[in-house]
Amino acid sequence: MSSSEFPDPLRELATEETSPAMSPPLGQLEDSDLNISSGDLSRPESLGASGMLTSPFLGMTEARSPSLELPEPLPTANQEAIHFLASLMPEEFKNIYFTETLMTVSDTGKEIGEFTVTMQPILYHSFPGLSIHANSHGSIDSIPCGTSISAYISLELETLEQYHQEYIKLKDQPLMKKTDIKREPHGYVVTCETTSKQTVTTETLTFSLEEMLGFMSEASNLALLRILAQRNKFSDDMVFLSFDSEMKLSTSTYMNLGHRTMKIGKQERDVLGIQRTIHSERSGPMSWQSNFLPSGHLTSRVQVGSPATMVLTQLPHLREVDEEEPKPVFEKKPLIWEEDLQLYSKFIDRTEALKADYNSYLRHHPELRSLLADFLEFLLLRKPEDVITFAAEYFAPFSAFHTEGNAFHTSNKPSPFKEREDLK
Repeated sequence: MSSSEFPDPLRELATEETSPAMSPPLGQLEDSDLNISSGDLSRPESLGASGMLTSPFLGMTEARSPSLELPEPLPTANQEAIHFLASLMPEEFKNIYFTETLMTVSDTGKEIGEFTVTMQPILYHSFPGLSIHANSHGSIDSIPCGTSISAYISLELETLEQYHQEYIKLKDQPLMKKTDIKREPHGYVVTCETTSKQTVTTETLTFSLEEMLGFMSEASNLALLRILAQRNKFSDDMVFLSFDSEMKLSTSTYMNLGHRTMKIGKQERDVLGIQRTIHSERSGPMSWQSNFLPSGHLTSRVQVGSPATMVLTQLPHLREVDEEEPKPVFEKKPLIWEEDLQLYSKFIDRTEALKADYNSYLRHHPELRSLLADFLEFLLLRKPEDVITFAAEYFAPFSAFHTEGNAFHTSNKPSPFKEREDLK
């Protein structure tokens, strides 16, 4: 979906499709509209002109033959657009994760299709990113048509993978187009496959990473529009890159259309209008105007010059932002646990528990009482000045590492725990 609208079959398409001289022309499927301008598909020169959720790739039915002429220089994105993508913060993506559904209506108010888009956070090869799925289908002049996008993009809106399929079920001659864009280590590989009746044409193009700097795929465009709507104000000078209807790299711009009041269901809401334009050198500029709520929800979308419009029929449930209350500040108070009933009760309980534990240990080891009684009795009989040394000598025989020595010891022997000066 490089342009993102639905193809626009003509009423005379039913008669033209039977002509062997010309295969039925196909419109363009841009990323999110079911816009079809009556008469476009009746003219061969309208191939690739933007229709409803059409892609600028639709309209190619055969591979281009190689040219001997020197290739034209590719357009480039400007520094302002590149700096904008580099300035995106993860917080800006938190409020764009949702699913929204819009109805596509004709200029007479008749429902002719539906558009659904879903955005979710993912981990792509362990790196945070977005998963985007968009689907648009409908019936124009009783001819079913539709498009779908499945893509993965980074938080810098860099396209990692995008799979895009478009179809239009003409009588006895269905047309289908598949376009795959994948980022490889060396650059981007773009594969376009067109099926008409039993004829399948495939074309593959490659672009370096430098050539695709600032590239906005249709999936990236869906996310970018919502971020711009949430920012409310943005510069109109940013120039990005996009594919046009002939799979040529072209410049694309975004214009702030300002605020206006829009009726959604029975309620009126303030919306911000944004216009995206792909400036194709061959097919001319193609523009789409979208309106968004401050939350980033899409309320309407229309291709300039198309009679079909995508509209939001029911106001979505908007989650109010929770205001964080300031954390309470508690003054430090001196703790007097004896006056605190709860702490004092815990102290009493802990004291009783320790007493019970100690008494239980003494009951299971009666030899401890005898040992302590003997030591105290011997201590009181000797009355040594250095109690610590006396106790060490008394309990030394109980040690497994004790070596037998002289059984006669003096009570005033210097303590082995104190440093002694060398005798001179």
